[in-house]
Amino acid sequence: MESLRGVVERITYANEDTGYSVIKVKSKGFMDLVTVVGSMASVNVGSVLYMKGFWTHNAKYGRQFEVREWEETLPASIYGIEKYLSSGLIKGIGPVYAKKIVNLFKEQTLEVIEETPDRILEVPGIGKKRVEMIKKAWQDQKEIKNIMIFLQSYGVSTSFGSRIYKYYGNESIDIVRENPYQLADDIYALVLNRRWVSQ
Repeated sequence: MESLRGVVERITYANEDTGYSVIKVKSKGFMDLVTVVGSMASVNVGSVLYMKGFWTHNAKYGRQFEVREWEETLPASIYGIEKYLSSGLIKGIGPVYAKKIVNLFKEQTLEVIEETPDRILEVPGIGKKRVEMIKKAWQDQKEIKNIMIFLQSYGVSTSFGSRIYKYYGNESIDIVRENPYQLADDIYALVLNRRWVSQ
């Protein structure tokens, strides 16, 4: 397998049920955006991805990178951090506030949000209410990532992992640890029910 690392610039297509996505990635060494396809649930614009897979050629869309494994890493550059925060991923931070926060904290921005989020009050125009919103959104995002990483460590595919998370929410890890066989009943019943409804 080959590897590719890049920042998600655009999500062209995303299937919520299966997790299958078509995304455009900015990657070092490539002049144009790279088209990446595969099962990548919960990927957002601004995310920095480390991916393993294969280069393929689609007759209609050209050269693509087909993902088999991926993990999200936090952006290291100021550009990447600002793009990540501008994506709307963290409720309470849009493009305007992302720029202000990054201008103040530079490369330490994500560290500040993670470890000392109350320091965001130092940013002009940001009040306590917005800081609380940012704290909660940051925790929620972290929880989703932790659940997906936990499920992948058990060999659960990303698309199946996204179904598990949608069904169980933040209790996913506890339920899978306590009784993994419950997945067979609950998720299978959910899939059957969807097929039945769509007929």
